[in-house]
Amino acid sequence: MLTLHHLDTSRSQRILWLLEELGVPYEIKRYQRNKLTKLAPPELKAIHPLGKSPVITDGGITVAESGAIVEYLVETYGDKGTGDIAMLQPRQGTPEHRECRFWMHFAEGSLMNWLVMKLVFISIPTQPMPFFVRPIARKLCEQVQLKLIDPNLATALAFMEQHLASHAWFAGDQLTMADFQMSFAVEAALSRADGASQFPALMAYQKKMNARPAYQRAIAKGGPVMMSA
Repeated sequence: MLTLHHLDTSRSQRILWLLEELGVPYEIKRYQRNKLTKLAPPELKAIHPLGKSPVITDGGITVAESGAIVEYLVETYGDKGTGDIAMLQPRQGTPEHRECRFWMHFAEGSLMNWLVMKLVFISIPTQPMPFFVRPIARKLCEQVQLKLIDPNLATALAFMEQHLASHAWFAGDQLTMADFQMSFAVEAALSRADGASQFPALMAYQKKMNARPAYQRAIAKGGPVMMSA
């Protein structure tokens, strides 16, 4: 049996959405973050040495890392897709294939590092510390966000906005595996970036994604996508 080892408010939500779209029989095993550290529980290390989510087990096969899982599921079960998910992996050599490959890498390689940093630097001033240190920590975190994180996020959002203004989905007119890989990043970007409302094409994309029945089923089963700061 295919099993998704799902950590609450994590990247595994994108895998849950893909499974719901494919209609593949699977079971979900849920894990909760440590309330103090927000880290994954040690039980996940029994599934994969990294102890992180998402990770899937499929018979004797264990696959970790979102991109690798998305590719495995599409290569193994993609033929079960019908309708608008029949072409999750575009034909090699086409413009759609090149776009799909780019966005599969962009999600974690160029975008998520800034989004994670944004969450970290928002959270630092709220952590326990001596009262006289807190103003210094707050000022330092504000400056890092202002001079480093926010400009890079603004560039990424503008780039995504321009692309989605002329594309229905990230790789073109059809839903592809790039959209599943980008889904968590889109949700995170719009929840953490300043002035996200200035990007109507990106917000329309999010609304279209959220409206899909399979996406809604994934949320019902996996819980909220975003972790609060």
